[in-house]
Amino acid sequence: MAELIRTEGLPGTIAGVREGDRSWSAAVGVADTATGQPRSPRERFRIGSVTKTFTATVVLQLRAEGRLSLDDTVEKWLPGVVRGNGNDGSRITVRQLLAHTSGLFSYDEDPTMIQRLASPDFLVHRFDTYRPEDLVRTAVSHPPLFAPGTTRSYSNTNFVLAGMIIGKVTGRPYAEEIEKRIIRPLGLSATTLPGTAVGLPKPHALGYSKLFGGSPTPLEATELNPSWGGSAGEMISTTADLTRFYSALMRGQLLPQAELDEMVPAAGGPGLGIGSVKLSCGVTVWGHTGGIHGSSTIALTTRDGRHAAAFNTNADWVENERGLGEAEFCR
Repeated sequence: MAELIRTEGLPGTIAGVREGDRSWSAAVGVADTATGQPRSPRERFRIGSVTKTFTATVVLQLRAEGRLSLDDTVEKWLPGVVRGNGNDGSRITVRQLLAHTSGLFSYDEDPTMIQRLASPDFLVHRFDTYRPEDLVRTAVSHPPLFAPGTTRSYSNTNFVLAGMIIGKVTGRPYAEEIEKRIIRPLGLSATTLPGTAVGLPKPHALGYSKLFGGSPTPLEATELNPSWGGSAGEMISTTADLTRFYSALMRGQLLPQAELDEMVPAAGGPGLGIGSVKLSCGVTVWGHTGGIHGSSTIALTTRDGRHAAAFNTNADWVENERGLGEAEFCR
């Protein structure tokens, strides 16, 4: 099994698989390149944009409860927040946020943010706190990429706004809603939303970063303030918790059928906070990838939720993540 997840040139990779009533886990490589401590499948790690599936699930739960509509505009829930430089929240719907068809510029592509996140300046700014309002303000300082609904472009701004809408609808922070609606009901005891906390709960590996191309050599980047990711990418979890979450989601334990059908379109392709890929053996899997400093994650599941897998590498220059899915689901 370990041979299936070997990733050359990287510190270490862990895997967790859930198939029917059976599960297995494996680890290769090291958690600490200085000491040689091996990686363990029990480790907690930053899941980056895999957070988006959790956020989208809560939005769709609110839709199922009749508390919002996917056709509601951003302006309805967040008046005046998306405005200026050609941006208009009255033309962007909640559905377009979740589908990445809003046209909104991704705040992390702003030159100042790139300098802070993807250059050696990260070492100075790694503990900075960002409010969601600040991130959106950075995004709307740029013109939209296209008219809402006309095409698709992945943008973290969409899911920061989705988290803000959850807070406006419920009167509670999106993190509390994820904990109440997903983490506690499913017993995801190793899954957390750290907010501005910079550390990782134990056990964990050290995270190694090339600053998304900003550094030719790896830097140790385990501790950081994940508020720059917020409801688009701040969460911490384990492979076991992620496979439990995606399996439960696809089995209808978190969403009624109508909302699950909205999230996971029958035709495949991009969904709402989730995506699909057809593997070489003809199997279609659903899930999300997540990259943040020092951590690369991929979580996948079959449409019936009976076979789910999650992988994490304690580095952020991973290539061929699809190969991990091929190894597990195509054997």
